[in-house]
Amino acid sequence: MKLKSLSRQTGEYQEKVLIPQAGIRGECSIGRDPSCDLILNSPEVSGVHSRIIFHDGQYYFTDLGSTNGSRINSEEAKVNQNYVLKLDDIIRIGGFVLLLEEEESNDNGSRHKPQDDHAADLALTQLSQWTEDDLTVRCTQVIDETPDVKTFRFVAEPPVLFTYKPGQFVTLDLLINGKRVMRSYSISSTPSRPHTLEITVKRVPPPADTPDAPPGLVSNWLHDTIAVGSQIKLSAPMGKFTCLANPSKKLLLISAGSGITPMMSMSRWICDTATDIDVTFVHSVRSPRDIIFRQELELMAARYSNFKLAVTTTRLEPGQAWLGYMGRLNESMLQAIAPDFRDRTVYVCGPDSFMQGVKAMLESLDFPMQNYSEESFGSPKKSRKSSKAETKTKSASGGITPAPSTGFGIRSLIGKLQPSSNTDESVTNGHRAAASVISFPTSPVTSTFSEPVVVFTKSGKEVSCDGEDSILEVAKQEGVELPCGCGMGVCGKCKLRIEGNVKYDDGHPDPKFVSDSDREKGFVLTCVAKPSSGRVLIEA
Repeated sequence: MKLKSLSRQTGEYQEKVLIPQAGIRGECSIGRDPSCDLILNSPEVSGVHSRIIFHDGQYYFTDLGSTNGSRINSEEAKVNQNYVLKLDDIIRIGGFVLLLEEEESNDNGSRHKPQDDHAADLALTQLSQWTEDDLTVRCTQVIDETPDVKTFRFVAEPPVLFTYKPGQFVTLDLLINGKRVMRSYSISSTPSRPHTLEITVKRVPPPADTPDAPPGLVSNWLHDTIAVGSQIKLSAPMGKFTCLANPSKKLLLISAGSGITPMMSMSRWICDTATDIDVTFVHSVRSPRDIIFRQELELMAARYSNFKLAVTTTRLEPGQAWLGYMGRLNESMLQAIAPDFRDRTVYVCGPDSFMQGVKAMLESLDFPMQNYSEESFGSPKKSRKSSKAETKTKSASGGITPAPSTGFGIRSLIGKLQPSSNTDESVTNGHRAAASVISFPTSPVTSTFSEPVVVFTKSGKEVSCDGEDSILEVAKQEGVELPCGCGMGVCGKCKLRIEGNVKYDDGHPDPKFVSDSDREKGFVLTCVAKPSSGRVLIEA
């Protein structure tokens, strides 16, 4: 018999011929230890993980009390129990797939590879591709990138090939302290290595200006809870921040902090696929010890002539040696790193203040901004009113007035929205400061409500609000469940039909997910749409 092994992470392939003899000569030990007959070099494989023995004309598989277990044909193998192996049985150990097949002999008794070996090899790699459905994944490795950043590597259960575009994100569906929490993270791995998917997460301390505020809920929960073997659910990949969206021969990737993750996905993909793209990668960090993926980035820069790396630090800590750039990215630094930056397509990701600074700098240097893309890991901070009571007082005194209405009211029944001839005008009216007011066409009745009220028609809840929270945030506060994804208005998963007047912060709605036709029918992105005036009805 022949035992074939394939690593789903690295593609490493091995073969081991099993000898049909009793005793130690007919035994094949499997594990990470160099003394094993079949060595599976992975931290999720135990030193001596399992064995295959020949006894009474049969081959048997036994898990020897491994840490992360074994699976035979997708069923969990019990510890120290012998399982009879049949031809074409599939054994899964960590990120490895093992296939048992018969080794044929020719007329003179010598061994040869059967003609259908190629088909057997394909059986190890022909996995179904990830569709748009939600997926359960299992953690196979936790990698400490820096003192406060970890990479979590996942495989699917059952196995699939992860298909996505480099730079996209996934949304994790978690149960934390008994409550369902959804949070989006950029994928740091590359689709050129489809058997695993990785996210890289930074632990988030309380804000420096408010030390009593709670730290990052999901990020810290992942750091403290997810270990090898942990299972979570995630939704299909989304997002337009990808180098495949705007094909270009020359890229300039600019990131700061954990904004490096989508850039790493794109860089890995370009290098893995030998794509003819010239990449200049600029990364900004606080100190050298905060450089995520430092060794891999330096190796890529050394091995690939089309990949140039420049890292700048804003401060040095005692005992740290640094020969690279110092200070914040500025015009002279950019000119030195990428003198041809105007000829490149630019992708920027990092904290909002960092991206605003880079964008302003590029605009001042006459960069063609149609070649500029950015990705934020959070919505801009909102300036919140101190309280609803204070808001009412100021409104009454004329200090703050509601967002202007375009003169349309609401219909009596939700779900009977009819387009109006003056739809385009209703969408474009009401621009004020950094918000645009969108009033969906309804019967021409002037609203009598000064303070927004969100009405959840199914649950019967009516909530007065100050217009500073999105519809999704209001729903969460009231315990009303709405579909959601990224929470930033870029994935479109939260798109629902409402009735009433809403406003968007500058930059929303995303035209990819809220078309003019959607607006006419009353669809909004609830994670970023805020009630602006009157009653806002939503079927929930």
